[in-house]
Amino acid sequence: MSTPKSIDEYIVSASEEVRPVLESLRATIRKLAPAAEERISYRMPAFFLDGALIYFAAFKYHIGMYPPVSDESLVPLVVKYAGPKGNLRFPLTEPLPLGLIRRVVKARIKENRARKVVAGNARALNE
Repeated sequence: MSTPKSIDEYIVSASEEVRPVLESLRATIRKLAPAAEERISYRMPAFFLDGALIYFAAFKYHIGMYPPVSDESLVPLVVKYAGPKGNLRFPLTEPLPLGLIRRVVKARIKENRARKVVAGNARALNE
C-alpha cells in the first residue's frame, strides 16, 4: 500500500467495516481540537496542535492510538487498552470508548499547551 496523502485517503483505503470506526475517532478528535492540523505522519493519520497531539492507525484486530498516556489520573482507565509501548489498542470487536478517548485527547491538549508555555519561557530567558 502506498503512503496516503491525507486522512481522507487513509480512511478510504481501510476496509469497509473499519471506515466508520476511523471516522468516529477522527470526528471525536476534531471536535475537541478544531484548530489542530490534520496530516499523515509515520504513514498514519495524525493531529498536530502545539506539537504532535494524536496519531491513530487501523490494524487487523484493533485501532491503535498514540502517543502514550502520561496523565497519571488516566492510567487506571486505559490499562485495559494498553499496548506494549504505552500506546492504546481498541479492539475492533468492541465499540470505541469515546468518553475515554475524549479524556485522553483533552489531556494531550493540556500537555502540549504546558510544554509550549515552558518552551516559550525558556526562550524568553535566553534572549
